[in-house]
This record gives sequence, C-alpha cells and structure tokens, in this order.
Amino acid sequence: MMTLNQKLYQLFENKARQVTIDTLSLGLGYTAVTTSEGGVGLSYTYFGDKKSCMVLNEHIDYEAKPASLLLEKIKSDNSVERSMALALINARNYDAAVALPEDKNNNIMYDKFKIGADAKIAMVGFFGPLVRNFREKRIPLEILDESRGLGHKQDFYHKLGNWAEVLMLTSTSILNQSTEEILANIGEKVKTVMLGPSTPMTAKAFEHLPVHMLAGTVPIDKENTLKAVRHGMGTPVLHKFSRKSFLSLI
Repeated sequence: MMTLNQKLYQLFENKARQVTIDTLSLGLGYTAVTTSEGGVGLSYTYFGDKKSCMVLNEHIDYEAKPASLLLEKIKSDNSVERSMALALINARNYDAAVALPEDKNNNIMYDKFKIGADAKIAMVGFFGPLVRNFREKRIPLEILDESRGLGHKQDFYHKLGNWAEVLMLTSTSILNQSTEEILANIGEKVKTVMLGPSTPMTAKAFEHLPVHMLAGTVPIDKENTLKAVRHGMGTPVLHKFSRKSFLSLI
C-alpha cells in the first residue's frame, strides 16, 4: 500500500511542476514556503536526532527553481527535508485551503465528534490549549508525546484500540513517518482528527486511511507569518496571522 508521504507526492507532482519556489524559510519552530503563483505553506520543522550544525543532506538553493525539485524531498530520509517539502505541499494547496470554513474555537470539531464530559480522548502530540480545556472539563484524556516523555507507546496503543473514542493526531506524524503505525492501532469506532499547522488540507491524501477530519492553519497575513517563522516563533504567534480551518472527511 502507498504510504501517506508517497500519496502526497503523487497528488502534488503535477502541481509542483507548474510553479517555482519564491522563498524558503527554515525556522527553528516552523518552515515556510512561498511559490510563484502566490501560495504560502507551513510545516513544523522536524529536526529529529540533530547531531551537528548540518541539518540537510546537501546544499541546494531551491529558490527560483521548479517546485518539483523540493517536492521530491517528501520521500527523503532526512526529516528537515521532509519538513520543507510538506511546507511546499501546503503552499501549493493554499487556494483550496484558504477557501475552507473556519473553526476558530474548535466548536465544529467538538460538535462533530461529540466531545463532552463523557468523551474518551486519545492525543498524539501535546496540544496545550486543548489539554487545558479537556482537563478543566474533566474529559478523560490519554496523551502520547515521546519528545515530552508523556505516555508509553504500547500502553497508549492498547487504549487506542480498546478505550478511546476520538484520536487527535498531530500532523507532525507525517514528518516522523509514524502516521500509519498509529492509525493501525485504532479501534473500529474511533474517529480521528489530524491537526496542526503542518496538516495538508486535502481529502484525497487520506482516502486510504481512517482519518475523519483535518484541522489546519492557513496563513492570512503572509508577511507577518514569514517574519514569525524567521524569528523562530511557534504556533501561538502563527495563529495571530492565520486562521484555523477544517475539512470534514465523513
């Protein structure tokens, strides 16, 4: 079966040939790409196991080059190269993403998945505002975020298959290539939402996977978005210059 990264490459191969890269900004928190037709896209900068000052396999100047050159890196074994390629994918999908409805306070997501006091939530990646909200409302929550030392993978997978009703899955899983492994462990009735600024807001990419909603971040103020990326800012700052959009897959 085709992996998600392979699927993304296939979906955007032709679109990438039609444009060039205007700018590539590799920030400490996020990566941003702008393209010649006006698109702008974000991705988390996933450094993985950084061992030196060199984070890329080779020096390539992607700016003013065909976007297809960078798209190839979604298949790379280098996590930073995959980050840059995912930002390109989101830039190339910008027109479609910016036309999607907004879910500023996550109300649509909550209603769609019936997230209330009795809901059982599994979360991969630590989403601070959601965690605080769930804990304030005493909503049962299990978190797996190995970078923060939260959760034990096998225990989490057991609960994902036998306890959870909703899975909130970080789109960073695309970058560390764990999406398929995580989704292979969900129970039949679990509803999954993939969320975060890296999320590619296109239904076709997820046709082969049990994902039921996409919740992403679409830059609106492009200049300040790029400045925030260059200055090493994270999600709270990027949200000031973007809007939270959703795409239901069911």
